[in-house]
Amino acid sequence: MFDTTARHVKPALNLTLQGIAGSPGIAIGKAYLVEQEDIDVVEKRFVKPENISGEVRRFKEGVKKAQQQLQSVIEEVPGELKDHTYILHAHMMLLKDRMIYNGTIEHIERESVNAEWAVKIAVDEVKSIFKKMPDPYFRERASDITHVSKLILGNLLGAGPSNISHIDKRVIIVAHDLSPAETTQMPLEKVKAFLTDLGGQTSHTGIIARSLEIPAVLGLGNATQLIMTDTLIIVDGSAGVVIADPDEETLTRYQERKDLFEQYQAMITRSSHLPAETTDGFHLTVMANIEVFEEVVSVIDRGGDGIGLYRTEFLYLNRPTPPSEQELFDNYRDVAEIMAPRTVTIRTLDIGGDKFASGLELAEEMNPALGLRAIRFSLQSPEIFETQLRAILRAANLGNVRIMFPMISQVDEVVQAKQMLNQAAESLEKGGIPFSPNIEVGAMIEVPSAVIMADILAKEVDFFSIGTNDLIQYSLAIDRVNKQVAHLYQPLHPAVLRMVRRVVEAAKEAGIGVYMCGEMAGDPVNLPVLLGMELDAISMNPISIPALKMLVRMLSLKESKLFLEEALKQPTTTEVVKLVQDTYGPLFPKAGFSQPSQD
Repeated sequence: MFDTTARHVKPALNLTLQGIAGSPGIAIGKAYLVEQEDIDVVEKRFVKPENISGEVRRFKEGVKKAQQQLQSVIEEVPGELKDHTYILHAHMMLLKDRMIYNGTIEHIERESVNAEWAVKIAVDEVKSIFKKMPDPYFRERASDITHVSKLILGNLLGAGPSNISHIDKRVIIVAHDLSPAETTQMPLEKVKAFLTDLGGQTSHTGIIARSLEIPAVLGLGNATQLIMTDTLIIVDGSAGVVIADPDEETLTRYQERKDLFEQYQAMITRSSHLPAETTDGFHLTVMANIEVFEEVVSVIDRGGDGIGLYRTEFLYLNRPTPPSEQELFDNYRDVAEIMAPRTVTIRTLDIGGDKFASGLELAEEMNPALGLRAIRFSLQSPEIFETQLRAILRAANLGNVRIMFPMISQVDEVVQAKQMLNQAAESLEKGGIPFSPNIEVGAMIEVPSAVIMADILAKEVDFFSIGTNDLIQYSLAIDRVNKQVAHLYQPLHPAVLRMVRRVVEAAKEAGIGVYMCGEMAGDPVNLPVLLGMELDAISMNPISIPALKMLVRMLSLKESKLFLEEALKQPTTTEVVKLVQDTYGPLFPKAGFSQPSQD
């Protein structure tokens, strides 16, 4: 168990910790340090040949008990967390993942080692795959592997459960990490905020905290070593800041901020279903990016005009075989029917050497971000691709669905993908299966070659969707998850603005729709520039929708266009940001946002 006494000393006055902003909001209260068994240190023991089968049996019993534990948690999940049971079901599948389950047995038999050590080795091998992934969401799935392995190891070592379900007063949770199972067992009415040493925005703790609108700061590193139970702390989930043992002045200042934030949240919630219409009458469609079906309710509740990006990879992850056409259809149909008549944009599988799916045969690659992924993988895996295309076409018959191909780098890829889409439609027609023959087809613009060829690509599709996450990364040669260079990842870089404008102009000239679904769209600092581009729609995390819609209603399209021309004249990102600050800075506090930073 973590030592919760000897290594703790009373924190200094106003001890400030900087972490990752996991979920916005401010909380003030007493800390509750979660005691968790320390099972990270596993001893290696060699097993006699006659005892190997017994060790394998012991491992299987540990997995079976873990399945029973998770099933018990799923059955007792409180109503407000029912939307997140998909996470626990994914963990159930991970328990039987072939690389973990079969890998552990192989290590026991081949190396004659104890089950605990074999689990550790098998899990480390799988985690190393996840940690190489450039996409933060998929890289964060390494934590799922850790949580599942700890369930198994806990059973093998006889470790007891955490004390998380016995909280009897309103507290701020401080933990090294929180598994989905632990989070769903909390008495949430007693939780003011979450703090964790590990995790990031795309960790399940962050996802759950945002959906419940509980402030959270993650990735603090050593909060559990510096904060004791009953320490008074301030949590600023918007800035990713934690202040332990604050003085009276700090406490008063944050209490005022907390009151203002809560008033602001209430205001934007009341107005979230109003259209995002500028002061001079331009309507901007504001949509949501989602990962899983369970997020659809959040989109509607927050006034989303549709789904601009439905990432479908989760349906393929951590399972022994790819999903069937019926499984995919059932999922897409449910999303389409609930969102109708709003648009649902389904992105085809964006998976490859950098994204782990145990049911797919993916070769290891030296540089997976530039390898066989996204549309490249789909075109080389026709059976998997056709299954998804058929499911999307069928769902489009029951709702307002359009299809989008990811990571297009050349015209040939769009032509081939459309040919396969036509083949899928023909096979459905021959089988007498209802489908929509008039589905809109889009291309994601994520790489520089697609920007350069935008005028040609526009002739082949019905709409463009600009995926700025990858476009910025590839254009600026920046790995946005590399701490050494992440500060150079700049959405308002003059080159990025010129690329976005080129794509918009090519789309307008061809008479097709143009949208933006990257994270750039959800940051209010970028909104005046994007509005000046006259995009048809922007798409973002559901939680960002109400505030962005409110800010749109404060802006003028005519003024934004003039502002864009000035922004495009600036030679550096710093000067672009300064221009935003000087021109629109006073508006940001009114809309509940901080002034843009020039750092």
